[in-house]
Amino acid sequence: MTAIFPFLPAAKKPASTFWATFLPPFVWMAGFYFLPLTILLSYAFFRHEYVDIIPEFTWENFGQILSNIGYRNTLGRTLSIAALVTGIDLMLAFPVAAYLVFYAGKFKQTLTLLILLPLWSSYLVRVFAWRIILGYNGVLNSLLVWLGVLNEPSALFLYNKFSMVITLCYVWLPFMILPLITAFERLPKNLLEASSDLGAPPTYTFRRVMLPLVLPGMLAGGLSVFSLTMGDYITASLVGGAGDILVGNIVASQFGVAANWPLGSAFAVVVLLVLFGLIAVMAKRGVLENL
Repeated sequence: MTAIFPFLPAAKKPASTFWATFLPPFVWMAGFYFLPLTILLSYAFFRHEYVDIIPEFTWENFGQILSNIGYRNTLGRTLSIAALVTGIDLMLAFPVAAYLVFYAGKFKQTLTLLILLPLWSSYLVRVFAWRIILGYNGVLNSLLVWLGVLNEPSALFLYNKFSMVITLCYVWLPFMILPLITAFERLPKNLLEASSDLGAPPTYTFRRVMLPLVLPGMLAGGLSVFSLTMGDYITASLVGGAGDILVGNIVASQFGVAANWPLGSAFAVVVLLVLFGLIAVMAKRGVLENL
C-alpha cells in the first residue's frame, strides 16, 4: 500500500512481533553466557583460604597479582607476545589480502578457501603439526641437516618463545586476513585511479589514500588476533618452554590443580579489562563494523 500510496504512513509492526524475535536470543545469551560469566567473575572478589572459597568481598586477589613479580612478568610477557604475533600477522596478511582482492581474479574464491581450510581442522592438530615441523627430528631440522647448514639436529627450534610465536602466528593468521579482505573490497577504486591520474607516486597513494581507508580492517584483524593470543594457553603448553607461559596457563592452573578459583577469576578480569579497553578505543574508529 505504501508503494502505491506513498503519502500513507508505513504500517507499524506490532510489539508482539518485536518481543517474539528479541526475547529468545536474549534469554539464551543471558542464561547461557552472561549469567555464567558474571558468576565466574564474581569469584575474583572472594577470599581463598587453603581449599576453601569464602564469599567475602576483598581486593586481595588483585593485590596478589600486582605484588607478585612472577605474575607481573607473565602479564607483560603475554602482552608482548600478543603484540608481536599481531604485528607479524599484519605484515603477512596485508599483501595476501591485497593480492586476493586486486590480482587473484577468478582464483580468488579458491585461494580464500585454502586460507580458511585450516580452520576446519582441530586446533590441536594444527599445533601438533608445528611440533612435527620444529622438533628435534622434525622437518626443519632434517632439511637443514640435508642442506649442510647443521651438522646434527638442533633443539633450538622447539619449546621456546620462537616456536610459540611461530605457531600462534600460523593459527590466527586467517583472522587477520579476512577483515583485511573486507576492507580492501570496500576500498573505492576510483580514489586510487584519481590519485594516480593526478600524478601521485604509488608510495604516496598507498600512504595517504589506501592506508587510511583500510585502517579499520587492519585494526579489526589486530583486535581479533590480539584477543585470541591473550586467551590462549594450549600453544604455550605444547610448544612453549617451561618459562614461557601465558596468562591463560595461570588461569587454567588456578581453576585446575591449584583450586584457587578467586585468583584465576581475578586474572580473567584483568584480561577482560585490557580487551574491553582496546574495544572501546577502536570502536570510535569504526573497527567493530569490520569484525
